[in-house]
Amino acid sequence: MSQQSNQKKLLKALPVGTLGIIPLESSQSLGDKVNDYIVNWRKKRERERKQSSHSIELEGYLRDSYIIHASCPRFGSGEAKGFITESVRGTDLYLLVDVCNHSLTYTVCGQTNHMSPDDHYQDLKRVISAVGGKAKRITVIMPFLYESRQHKRTARESLDCALALQELTNMGVENIITFDAHDPRVQNAIPLKSFETVRPTYQFIKALLQNLPDLKMDAKHMMMISPDEGGMGRAIYFANVLGIDMGMFYKRRDYTRIVDGRNPIVAHEFLGSDIEGKDMLILDDMISSGDSMIDVATELKKRKAGRIFVASTFGLFTDGLEKFDKAYENGLITRVMTTNLVYQPKELLTKPYYINVDMSKYVALLIDTLNHDGSISELLNPTERIQKILKKYKQK
Repeated sequence: MSQQSNQKKLLKALPVGTLGIIPLESSQSLGDKVNDYIVNWRKKRERERKQSSHSIELEGYLRDSYIIHASCPRFGSGEAKGFITESVRGTDLYLLVDVCNHSLTYTVCGQTNHMSPDDHYQDLKRVISAVGGKAKRITVIMPFLYESRQHKRTARESLDCALALQELTNMGVENIITFDAHDPRVQNAIPLKSFETVRPTYQFIKALLQNLPDLKMDAKHMMMISPDEGGMGRAIYFANVLGIDMGMFYKRRDYTRIVDGRNPIVAHEFLGSDIEGKDMLILDDMISSGDSMIDVATELKKRKAGRIFVASTFGLFTDGLEKFDKAYENGLITRVMTTNLVYQPKELLTKPYYINVDMSKYVALLIDTLNHDGSISELLNPTERIQKILKKYKQK
């Protein structure tokens, strides 16, 4: 479904309640962009409504900003409280939080601490608590799902992601929207609540075509690569909508040792057809240290691959950018794409190999549609939009 047809549907729909967006400090920049899109759309929609037979005066529908300011001030001991500066009674609330934003700090007894995912999650709960059950509906948009890598037991260990989802819904959260969940089956923890995991497939294809005009997205010139067996699902979908082949690496691990909380990778084994001379697109949900991506790119180059592009929803870069700088200088990697759903260091945005995939318009579209109690199923399936942009750039 195109944005234009979606806007026509919203023109005839009534909102669930007065829209309120609370971007926590971790998602302030994304929240501002989302708000700007919705303000502009609703001004245009109101003009069209007045010129049509759907003219209805809706209090609070047209505003200069839908952002409701909230904060979590801390005491000298490091303890905090949630604080909302205005009334939220009867509001359809959307809370945005980036649990991976490590740039924020707070003081504990005179010492500076960087905020961890645990701190961001606690702040989210504090703000929900400050709402005090007065909102009409609460939706949490958490692009990187908190503790999503701890989604199953492999030993006697905690199931943190499932516990967090249950805790949020017990606090009154009706909808949870995340992006590219590490394992979507974690939704089984809250089977009676709405849980959506969104993949930015369309945005990746659009960004590639805009930045690389000589790209040829067909089976003769390009191939999709999954760096491990866990990412096969997203790679298969990506390959199918483009009509290209897919290859996969599986990781041979040393299960006799644990390094940094995981079994170290011994080797990457490749399963797939001949890749010689083809452009490679390595697709994954996150870049953490980046070691896996570099190893996979190295193995592909050994097999005489052409240009190598890396696409990942979340660019965490926990070990810094040096290894990617070196890979780019050595011709190993041509481009790296990640989204602005999580914190992006200024240094990353200046890199010549980096493509920033802006997701703010898509998030705004989801919020605007849900506020009108519209179905987002067509927004979650981007196949039609992908085919249109492929035709636009003459890839079909």
